[in-house]
Amino acid sequence: MELTVVNSAAEATDKVAVSDAVFGRSFNEPLVHQVVTAYFSGMRQGSRAQKNRSAVRGGGRKPWRQKGTGRARAGTIRSPLWRGGGVVFPSSNQDFSQKVNRKMYRSALCSILSEITRQERLVLVSDFTVENPKTRELVARLKQLGLVGKDRVLMVVETIDETLHLASRNLPNFKVIDVDRLNPVDLIRPARVVFTLPALQSVEKKVQ
Repeated sequence: MELTVVNSAAEATDKVAVSDAVFGRSFNEPLVHQVVTAYFSGMRQGSRAQKNRSAVRGGGRKPWRQKGTGRARAGTIRSPLWRGGGVVFPSSNQDFSQKVNRKMYRSALCSILSEITRQERLVLVSDFTVENPKTRELVARLKQLGLVGKDRVLMVVETIDETLHLASRNLPNFKVIDVDRLNPVDLIRPARVVFTLPALQSVEKKVQ
């Protein structure tokens, strides 16, 4: 299949042939759901933790002798029954990550890219640069492409230069990532996905 390449003024300048296996396959919703769920699970810290009676500091001495005091027997002041004691069934650090095979991950990316192309949400530009690290200059460039509004926009470039990063970090609903950081979650969220031609060719090689 072929995709239309536009310039900075949103005018069609060329067509580029792309692989049907990457941009023309059917949408596999169960696979995409599994990969996205695994991605979100991997983002969880799982750093909650509580202490049991052996992990709480103190309590090494028996509070009082076993017999003769009239009180209930006690072996440590760190018992779960005592204030300041340990927790009976404490929470511990947990790893929520899920294993996703490389073939499944690449297949999910291809499925998402195909659906974005089918819905005409993909914009392919020959090149995209900003001369100065100014947000207003970036907004002016995006207006020429018709991408300024309330909808989310994702731009994928081969390598993020410092100028583009500084110009875009203050802009709401707009995100710039490079090819190495492309992931399923960032792809499914925005209303429009902008690829530079070198980035598209690089992604096509990676996921095949």
